[in-house]
Amino acid sequence: MGSLILWLLLLIVVIVIASKSVIIVKQATAAIVERLGQFSRKLGPGLHVITPFIESVRKVVDLREQVWDYPSQEIITKDNVVVKIDNVMYYMITDPVKSVYEVQNVDQAILKLSQTAIRNICGNLTLDELLTSRERVNEILRKDLDKATDPWGIKVTRVELKAINPPPEIQEAMTKQMKAERDKRAMVLEAEGVKQSAILKAEGEKQAKILSAEGDKQAKILQAEGEAQATLTIAQAKAKAVEVYFNGIHQGNPTKDVIAVQYMDTLNKMANGTATKIFLPYESSALLGSLGAIKEIFVNGSTNKKSK
Repeated sequence: MGSLILWLLLLIVVIVIASKSVIIVKQATAAIVERLGQFSRKLGPGLHVITPFIESVRKVVDLREQVWDYPSQEIITKDNVVVKIDNVMYYMITDPVKSVYEVQNVDQAILKLSQTAIRNICGNLTLDELLTSRERVNEILRKDLDKATDPWGIKVTRVELKAINPPPEIQEAMTKQMKAERDKRAMVLEAEGVKQSAILKAEGEKQAKILSAEGDKQAKILQAEGEAQATLTIAQAKAKAVEVYFNGIHQGNPTKDVIAVQYMDTLNKMANGTATKIFLPYESSALLGSLGAIKEIFVNGSTNKKSK
């Protein structure tokens, strides 16, 4: 009976020793092993065996990216406005050994460091600059915190100012200012619209008048050219008719006196027509001489009759 109890005790001791010797490290974590109170090694994911009672696991460190939503804090800006700021930080542990031995409490250390950095940066900005330069403030915070946490084996990947809340009276004043700015922009845009409309209307009227004047000009030019062409055509037709007529007379071998009388009659008819241009054939000088002779006959004849 006593030997059975002894074997049972030995079995329990073996189980305890085995449980202390074998450890399983999960994925995305690292185990820090100490030997007799001093750092021994870092264990990655998988099954590992350590020396019981001599070696022990100090801490299992999570290597995944962490996100912390820190509580809001009051900040006094450069223009003495008290605002409440909420920030979010993303970080990850790149060196688990440093995160264990270089800082006591990672989360608390990052919190205090973040609060101090936000006070220093936002305190040098006015409220308007803080509201309009959020991206720049985020980048400055990230660089400063990443530099400060690097000795702890921590990488700050992102910092975001989640909310910036001014006092209620400041918010009311900002609302009024924003409304006034919008009203101003609306009035400016309306005035610009009226101006552009007037300019376009004037340009349209000007273009219409120019086109109308051009049309009237072209119409008058075409009308004058038509009338000139019609007058010329009529004159040419009449001249042609006279030429044909006298050609017919000349074919009968008439005397100069007969030709002169026919010319006088024809010129009288042409003068009564719409065409005022008279075209004389090349025999005009001879005809005029004949006309002079006829006049002399009539004058002399009448004189002689009176003397008798």
